[in-house]
Amino acid sequence: MSERIRVLVVDDSAYSRQTIKELLRDEPGIDVEEVAVDGADAIRKVRRCRPDVITLDLQMPGMDGFTFLRWLMQEMPTPVIMVSSRSDNETVFRALALGAVDFVAKPARRLGLEGVRKDLIAKIKGIDTRSVERLNRNLRMMAEGRRLTRAARCRRPSDGVVAIGASTGGPQALQFILGRMPPDFPAPIVVSQHMPEGFTGPLAERLNTLSPLKVKEAEDGEALLSGKVLISPGGHHLLLEKRGKVVCTRLRKAADNDIYTPSVDLMMSSVARLFRDNGVGVVLTGMGRDGATGMLEIQRAGGHTIAESEETAVVFGMPREAISRGAARKVLPLGEIPEELLRAVRGVSRGG
Repeated sequence: MSERIRVLVVDDSAYSRQTIKELLRDEPGIDVEEVAVDGADAIRKVRRCRPDVITLDLQMPGMDGFTFLRWLMQEMPTPVIMVSSRSDNETVFRALALGAVDFVAKPARRLGLEGVRKDLIAKIKGIDTRSVERLNRNLRMMAEGRRLTRAARCRRPSDGVVAIGASTGGPQALQFILGRMPPDFPAPIVVSQHMPEGFTGPLAERLNTLSPLKVKEAEDGEALLSGKVLISPGGHHLLLEKRGKVVCTRLRKAADNDIYTPSVDLMMSSVARLFRDNGVGVVLTGMGRDGATGMLEIQRAGGHTIAESEETAVVFGMPREAISRGAARKVLPLGEIPEELLRAVRGVSRGG
């Protein structure tokens, strides 16, 4: 990517185009190169200016965002960040499956735009051409892969838990991992995926249709069960606590100044405290440092820790931080993580 990041803004709303331009205008290192009013206009602008990153509205008259996205990934693969209203939350995951890298929630009014600005700028600066190459390779792998069938050797439920943290590129990585799990996976799974309120429910519903496991958005006080996947609701942190002899979820409302929501570190710290050497921590693709501290706590408690390798991570920030701090016992490409999780909950990989 060039020293300055050249952005193409695609949106049929003149207000939205102007708003996004204003959000990015004074940010060092970012230039809004062009704007486009629909998919057909965007194709012309992409061919002419070859942007580094595209912000894309999905619902547009004429050629919509989905049609444009299919063309783009086939003809000129370019990192795409969707700018989507909350009412479009289900369509967001269709676009992620087509190769969009990430999304931000479109502001409904001028109030609160500073928070959107920070999120959008961080995501624009955090991705590059390698992000879309890795993502498209992972999507092809998902289409070709098969489910693991070796859990029959694990008929006894595990005493442990698998905790997975992810950010940018996480929905696709979670789809791959959970889609490969056998229906008799012998441990519960908890997930903290950086995502705003209103989107984690549809994410869980989508993953539930694509995985043999039961996947749902976590509720407060919900018991952990083998073969059940609980995803932290947006706007909350997911922690674990013991109620009698049962380990349950505890949801904590995120504060306005929390850097990461849901927090992977908080989730994994509670796993380390409750499960000790029966905890399994996984940090997948994502920007920032969330998860490294929690993974280190799981490792120090004797648990097993896995970081996604740079080979497949759409954004290598979170795994890189965990690896650099010595928190990952294993560093694996996405395609090898499902099998490693089966080994880990069987205890085969403990200690190395």
